[in-house]
Amino acid sequence: MTEELFDVVNDRDEVVGRERRCEVHRHGLKHRAVHVLIFNCRGELFLQKRSMKKDNFPGVWDSSASGHLAPGESYDEAVMRETEEELGVKLAEMPRRLFKIAACPETGEEFVWVYRADAEGPFTLHPDEIETGGWFLPARITAWLAERPQDFAGSVPLIWRHFLALPAGTFAAHD
Repeated sequence: MTEELFDVVNDRDEVVGRERRCEVHRHGLKHRAVHVLIFNCRGELFLQKRSMKKDNFPGVWDSSASGHLAPGESYDEAVMRETEEELGVKLAEMPRRLFKIAACPETGEEFVWVYRADAEGPFTLHPDEIETGGWFLPARITAWLAERPQDFAGSVPLIWRHFLALPAGTFAAHD
């Protein structure tokens, strides 16, 4: 199997080249990713515990679904693909874009668009990607991050801080 290729981007998130996954991560090259936060009707967020097979952040908790963009893929295309690949759910509509985080050390030099979707599950977790998952109330996640940030992938605390800074209506069901 050939190694994944990523678009390499500049400080303005413009594609400037293409490189193998291992080289992008080894050299800290800027690239692109998506994260989706999936809430149920009770206001709980689904978090996944990453598989121990993952090369980065194995065995820690992460957003509902996340992943890198394939070469030439848009952020919107990637969020739909990653949600289906990791959770086995084909979303009925495009998740709502919440915010974009610039590439930085906390994101592993990824420009990240964060989305919000609503779904109830059950999900079919991809075993190479996800060990397990669970539903958590936002207050529980905030307390957990404060108590044990090491339980989470590196970008989760940053994503959660941005999420909590959004207007309160963001917690409501999809408009």
